[in-house]
Amino acid sequence: MSDTTPIQHFIRTIIDADLASGKHMGVATRFPPEPNGYLHVGHAKSICLNFGLARDYRGTCNLRFDDTNPEKESEEYALSIQEDVRWLGFEWNGSVRWASDYFQALYDYAEELIRQGKAFVCDLTPEAMREYRGTLTEKGRNSPYRDRTVEENLDLFRRMKAGEFPDGSKTLRAKIDMASPNINMRDPVIYRIKRAHHIRTGDQWCIYPMYDYTHCISDALENITHSLCTLEFEDHRPLYDWVLDNITIGCHPQQIEFSRLELHYTVTSKRKLLQLVTQGLVAGWDDPRMPTIHGMRRRGYTPEGIREFARRIGISKSVNIIDMAILEGAIREDLEAKAPRIMAVLRPLKVVLTNYEEGVTASRSAGFHSHHPEFGERDVPIGPEIWIEQDDFSETPPAGWQRLTVGGEARLRYSYVIKCDEAIKNAEGDVVELRCSIDHETLGKNPVGRKVKGVIHWLSAKHALPAEIRLYDRLFTDPEPDGHKDRDFLEFLNPESLETVQGWVESAVKDAAPETRYQFERMGYFCADRFEHTPGEKLVFNRTVGLKDTWAK
Repeated sequence: MSDTTPIQHFIRTIIDADLASGKHMGVATRFPPEPNGYLHVGHAKSICLNFGLARDYRGTCNLRFDDTNPEKESEEYALSIQEDVRWLGFEWNGSVRWASDYFQALYDYAEELIRQGKAFVCDLTPEAMREYRGTLTEKGRNSPYRDRTVEENLDLFRRMKAGEFPDGSKTLRAKIDMASPNINMRDPVIYRIKRAHHIRTGDQWCIYPMYDYTHCISDALENITHSLCTLEFEDHRPLYDWVLDNITIGCHPQQIEFSRLELHYTVTSKRKLLQLVTQGLVAGWDDPRMPTIHGMRRRGYTPEGIREFARRIGISKSVNIIDMAILEGAIREDLEAKAPRIMAVLRPLKVVLTNYEEGVTASRSAGFHSHHPEFGERDVPIGPEIWIEQDDFSETPPAGWQRLTVGGEARLRYSYVIKCDEAIKNAEGDVVELRCSIDHETLGKNPVGRKVKGVIHWLSAKHALPAEIRLYDRLFTDPEPDGHKDRDFLEFLNPESLETVQGWVESAVKDAAPETRYQFERMGYFCADRFEHTPGEKLVFNRTVGLKDTWAK
């Protein structure tokens, strides 16, 4: 892996200045996901930023669920998020926190705003409210309910809480400025009536606070110093500050925005990811083609590789569109150093070694990694029949061909030089078997008087183990599948994003645990499937990434 020294960026510069000036004595961040889906690669960037800053500055990072939208939230999602954070190598400060922990405090602060004349109960329908709000070029108009008295607003708000009014019939709105050029400041809704069962509070509440109101107060109650969010919240920062400036609270965190991650050849919209899942276009949130952390984990990506990717792409306010090759490169580099190397044959072609002699034809041992002798060795047995890759034989080889052809030679990796004497075909004219002879003088040494350049991988048919091997590729054929206004992103699904083959692997991997990673020599990096691989029984390997970027132009 490359240098893991933190890369300086504008948020670090702000933190350094805050600590130097004494504005803050330490750093407290938070990661605030909504439990309405599985986390994706964009969240991984945010996790690495928030938890990474807390680690580097010896501060704290809270994990707080934004559970203010009960209809879309579930315990499954909340548990998956906690699992993802820990798998990436981070631990949150104290116990898991929830916005719902603060529902009573949020309600009390809303009453404080009402008593100050800074919030009112509004009866406008959502349609009417949009009409009154105005546009980017036209000022909004005051709600006809804006001038209700403090007493009337308190009474109505308490009755909203008591469940006296139907869903959607009333809202509580902050009283700010309907002429503001920032539409977020045009008397935004801070509470709405919604009878929905909540995953933590059940049916205790029938009014729920809005995100913009909840988030800033939750940050302040947790004494967060730097509240980091993506650029789409930049226009919401004045509201963040307004709420905290107008309630009695002892902390005012600083909201800082950075650009979100956009990764080529995928989508990171939760709505679109959910669509892929619900329409059965992928096998679930943890499908290895999905950009979810669960999916990347199942594919065989490493936490270290993902953290290195986040480090490389950096943090800025400029548009952050990253080529998939950057992510795959970080994973490939991490695996190159740590994955044991074995041989596997994905598309087998049978080879009969016509002069194999029991007791004469010898096997050798081989190390699991040429640069890491501490990984150990295993036997690479040979037998009278072996498997090679179909692509390692050609009847009509191109110029420069260094693999097998009739009359040609190649070295078996860790073993002998063999010569192809005959190709056997079926009735359709397809080559189904090769007859080859061994040069018994070439075990561990070069043949005399001639050069053999080609080296191919192989397996003894007698000793190899059958394995289901899933060849995953990019989910979309277009670098920006959701970047076409007039076309559905599903039009760009890659029909070749998954190919399942029945191959063969070395017996050395028989007892490999799920999530064990290997380099299949000459083929790429593979990972024993997290759920369907059963050691000693059913071997299932997922292709994590190739040995090189096959998409490079």
